[in-house]
Amino acid sequence: MDRFVEIQLFIQVAETGSISRAAEALGLSNAAASRHLQALESRLASRLVERNTRRLYLTDTGQEFFNRSKAVLADLQDAEDAVNASALNPSGTLRITASLSFSMQHIAPLLRAYTERYPNVNIHVEAANRYLDIIDNNIDVSIRTREYEPDSNITVRRLARTRRILVASPRYLARHGKPLTLEDLQQHQFLIYTYANNPHELRFTRHGEITTLQVKGLLESNDGQILRAAAFDGLGILVQPTYIVYDDMVAGRLVPLLDDWDLPHLTVNVAYPSRKHLSAKVRTFIDFIVEHFQRMDYEKKWSGRFGVS
Repeated sequence: MDRFVEIQLFIQVAETGSISRAAEALGLSNAAASRHLQALESRLASRLVERNTRRLYLTDTGQEFFNRSKAVLADLQDAEDAVNASALNPSGTLRITASLSFSMQHIAPLLRAYTERYPNVNIHVEAANRYLDIIDNNIDVSIRTREYEPDSNITVRRLARTRRILVASPRYLARHGKPLTLEDLQQHQFLIYTYANNPHELRFTRHGEITTLQVKGLLESNDGQILRAAAFDGLGILVQPTYIVYDDMVAGRLVPLLDDWDLPHLTVNVAYPSRKHLSAKVRTFIDFIVEHFQRMDYEKKWSGRFGVS
């Protein structure tokens, strides 16, 4: 047991850069923490930590031991979590990140049902329109619309495929008219999402024909909800994934335009750190959202057409 505490303490010291903060995290006194660290270094016959008046840092040996011991403790935690998962009794804080639009429209509405089923799980939703680094930000589950992750330590699971679509409010169309051809779009005002790939370029395809248009935004924003509100108010034509504007089109708040043309499709994925054993909270949430997407048949809804116009 002392060895386990020694390793736990050393990892905390390495991550916090402070013996006192490490001691506080483990509920130890500073004196006890120092004794555990000294005992670990004595047993290994190696200096793991160097200190000067300004900071604490790892030796080369300490860095190597940190990498190995952290992996061992992670495997141990995974094993415990796997047992917990098999008992279907997840607990702890589940950290989820997604864009603000997705968080509002597709995460928040699920939380009541999920937490009623798993009441020992606390939820933290980090709404971010840029992709956060999952590992560095201690994220458990991320919802993303890119096909793959550059980090091989991240697992990606597909939720649904979605079209991107042009829409405008009845108010805007009554004032400016409805575009009937791609050329007509040059006479219209656009609401531009700046985090999209090539936000000022629209690449349309239809039956093998490809047309690329350059557009300038009357309003540009890094948040889809700002642009959606502007579209309701009749400021311009909005280009967004169907998962954001589907309900608005069904309700008639927004009208699909030139729907016989396709913009590049997106894939909505759930991404999470790759591990041999997923924690119960992560496994149950992923299963929960996958089942919800299948039950709602989102891919069929979001990849379909709303009428040629």
